[in-house]
Parts: sequence; C-alpha cells; structure tokens
Amino acid sequence: MKSYLRPFLIVAAFGMALQACVPARQFEEMKNKQETCADERAQLSQEKKDLETERNELLVSTESMRKTVEYLEGDTTRLGISLRKMNRQYDKINELNDELLRKQAELRDGSAAENRKLALELQKTQFELQQKEDELNDLDKELKARSANLDRLNSELISREARVKELEALVSRKDSATQALKDKVAAALYSFRDKGLTVEQRNGKIYVSLEAKLLFPKGSTNIDPEGKKAILDLCKAIAEQKDISILVEGHTDSDPMKGGTMKDNWDLSVLRATAVVRLMVENGEIDPTKLTAAGRGEYIPVDQGETEDAKAKNRRIEIILTPDLNDLFEILED
Repeated sequence: MKSYLRPFLIVAAFGMALQACVPARQFEEMKNKQETCADERAQLSQEKKDLETERNELLVSTESMRKTVEYLEGDTTRLGISLRKMNRQYDKINELNDELLRKQAELRDGSAAENRKLALELQKTQFELQQKEDELNDLDKELKARSANLDRLNSELISREARVKELEALVSRKDSATQALKDKVAAALYSFRDKGLTVEQRNGKIYVSLEAKLLFPKGSTNIDPEGKKAILDLCKAIAEQKDISILVEGHTDSDPMKGGTMKDNWDLSVLRATAVVRLMVENGEIDPTKLTAAGRGEYIPVDQGETEDAKAKNRRIEIILTPDLNDLFEILED
C-alpha cells in the first residue's frame, strides 16, 4: 500500500471504529484536544527554552556590563590623576605669570633691547599658558562626559541585575512549589509505589505514571477498583491546585489489536485516557477546563525491549501536571 494513502486509511478506519463506540462529535472533540495538547506542549517547551536562553543572555550581558563599569572606574581614576597634575602645572604657570608681571614692570625701567627680550618671553609664556588652559578645559569636559556615561551604565547595570534577581526568585518559587506538589502527590500515592506507579519531576513538570495493569484489565478501557482508588487519591492531592494544567496520556505496547470494536492501539490509548479524565471529573471533582486527554498509541515507549516486562512498562497512563508560567512571561514582556 502506498505510504501517502496510509494516513487517510487510518483516519477513515479510526472514524468507523469510533462510530461504534462514541458519537462523531465526541471523537472530533477528542481529536481537537489531542492536537491542542501537542501544540501547547511544544509551545511550553519552546517558551521554557526561550526563558532559559534570555536568562543566560542577561547573565552574560550583566557580567559584560560589570567589566565595562570596572574599566571605566579605573579610567576615571586615571583622568582624575591627570587633572590633579594639570592643576599643579596651572599653579606653576600662575607663578610664572606673576614673574612675568614683575618683569613687565621692569621693562618700563630697562633698556629698549631688554624690553624687547622680555616682551618676547612674556608673549611666549602667555601662549603656553593659553595652551595649558585649553588642555585643562578639554580634560575637564572629557572627565565630565565619562562620569555621566559611568552613571548611566551603573543605572542600567542595577536595573538589569534587579530584573535577573526577579526572574531567579520567581523561577525558584515555581521550582519550590512544583517540588512541594510532587512530594504531596508522592505521599498521597505511597501505597501504590510497588504496584507500577511512579512520580517524577522533569522539566518543571510532574509526571505520574501508572502501568496499565494497575488500572485496566488487558485490552479493556474500564478502570478496575484499585485503579480508581489511585486516581481518586491523586485527585485529592491536587484538588486545591488552581494554577496547574493536567494532561492525561494513554500509551500502549506494540502488539496489534485483535478483534473487538477497537481498530488499533490509537483507539485503545485514546479511550483509556478519556476514561481516566471522565473519572477525575465525575468522581474526583477536578475542573474539566484544566484537563486534556490524549492517546499516544505505541509510539513513545519507555522500554525498547520486546519482553513481556518491557511491554508491561509501555502499557501505561501518564498524568502530567504543568504549573502556570504566566508570571514569568509577564516579566519577560516588560
């Protein structure tokens, strides 16, 4: 069969199978939720990368600004030394000017030749004095300009450091809140730790993974009593969390479906995910606007092996708790 026809055949078969199980409208809603989930997951991943990139850029920029300020402070010190030297030279010139005034007085009583000599010396000294004054004025202007630039850079550096600290504090609070939620969930599900349930924190999210054997009979979408207890215990632990979104993913092994109303593993994974979501809404009292159900089929295994143990690990429900990052995005937009 040509590869470009396969997606259309799968979609057609998937639709025919769902018509026997759920209304077409419900299928369309599940499909839209699945696509929305994928988009949101990609967007959140990209936004987190952008956040980390900007934070690193801010740290590098801050370090560069700090080095520039240190250089300018050193340069300002050197200019101050030069200015003091010029002031001492200016004092010497004033002394020389006084001496010239004295000689100028002597001109009135001296010979014509001596008067011309003293006049030339006076003119030369006055020219040198004007040069020194001009240099002193130029140096003073440069010093003031560098001082103003230094003040501007210091102000910008303080602003950048404050923004970096604000970001770091907010990230730290988010991480602490996520860790606290993870600990709370792990404690609530402690009795299931040896029954195929794990709780992990990765990439700022909490992953609750439940092997299918804990929830469903083989090939079924009906949650058994022990599985219901695990789901409802989780709901109690997160019921008061107002700033998280919840993604429920169904995963299967690679064994093909045999008979029954389900066409393939896509069907099975979607229906199991929606069964968990329905239980969380109807009995766990979780806000349905926070929930998304998705079927991943056999395509994201946790174990690549072909043994029965590997397949059992791949047959699972993953409940992914994602904290709200709107506060971080608002800071980045300022």
